[in-house]
Amino acid sequence: MASSNNSSAVLLQASKTKTKKKHFVQQKVKVFRSSDPLLSVFMWGVSHSINELNQVPVPVMLLPDDFKANSKIKVNNHLFNKENLPGHFKFKEYCPQVFRNLRERFEIDDQDYQASLIRCPPFSASNGHGEGLFLTSFDKTLVIKQISSEDVADMHSILSDYHQHIVKCHGSTLLPQFLGMYRVTVDSEDTYMLVMRNMFSHRLTVHRKYDLKGSLVSREASDKEKGKDLPTLKDVDFRNMSQKVYVTEEQKAKFMEKLSRDVEFLVHLKIMDYSLLLGIHDVHRAEQEEEGEQGSEEAAGEAENGIGSHGNSPEGIGSSYLGSHKPLGPGEFDPYIDVYAVQSSPGAPNKEVYFMGLIDILTQYDAKKKAAHAAKTVKHGAGAQISTIHPEQYAKRFKDFIANIFS
Repeated sequence: MASSNNSSAVLLQASKTKTKKKHFVQQKVKVFRSSDPLLSVFMWGVSHSINELNQVPVPVMLLPDDFKANSKIKVNNHLFNKENLPGHFKFKEYCPQVFRNLRERFEIDDQDYQASLIRCPPFSASNGHGEGLFLTSFDKTLVIKQISSEDVADMHSILSDYHQHIVKCHGSTLLPQFLGMYRVTVDSEDTYMLVMRNMFSHRLTVHRKYDLKGSLVSREASDKEKGKDLPTLKDVDFRNMSQKVYVTEEQKAKFMEKLSRDVEFLVHLKIMDYSLLLGIHDVHRAEQEEEGEQGSEEAAGEAENGIGSHGNSPEGIGSSYLGSHKPLGPGEFDPYIDVYAVQSSPGAPNKEVYFMGLIDILTQYDAKKKAAHAAKTVKHGAGAQISTIHPEQYAKRFKDFIANIFS
């Protein structure tokens, strides 16, 4: 039933613009035909859950039970075409009212959220994010990360405090923007998925990437990592390359104020081992790359397929919030969408755009971390800058290091 309703909606949209009709229909057929049954069920489930939520009034305020609630559906798939979805599956959404409220506070409309996740299958993002799937929505605005059942439990334990923090800071944060958490069951195997806003741009290429913890012990990217097209570099690499972030004093002050507020929240929850994810877009390099790519791409009919030189997104994106904004020039971004972006200062050596946000915020200072701290202290000495230290110490060292990345 959900499949036919969605198809009807797409046909209705398509009828507005005759030239787009064929493309829209082809796209919608793909929605439930991902080669991966897991993704097919995930997309079906998100569509189903948003449609169900639309029928439920928004509560005046969230109650404690909302932070423990879930909605689930078990499908014995006799009504569906077996090519589209597996024979049997289950889909569970955690704390639906809480995440709906968070999406609203992060100014992400549920229809846009749904469109980003189901119009076309998400694709694999770069590696270097640990085990499991790490995917990007087709329009590059969202990321879908496979997490463990322990991570689900950790999310539940911080969700109420996290929500309160987001309310207090009016959604202005460097923390990950958590937008939905799900369990997908296919062939009796559970997979847990967490959806977040993409910290990097939906349109500007990231040319360099750093994961910074403020520690110099074992914080250099391996030779294998450095051989990748976009390696995840670390603190020692940042220092060795004399890298700096060139922003105005006002931008730095605003950023550090946000960082201090968020880090204080993490200390309160006894959380440590988080990182600053820094992505750098080099505007001059992007312009050169674009010039080199023109011609061959145009000959391949890129413009006809509705794919811009920056977006790499299928046609039909206009129905989501991305399509409602004016065209942007080289190095420009819309702060409404790229909320983690900061433009380089006018006097910077190179024209750049920086994407900066906090990641990996689910590690609490528990018995394992205390044991690791003891072992590393024995190995490296009490004064060494190891990463597994007490949350207050971690926070102070982290903020001091980040304050010095600016120029």
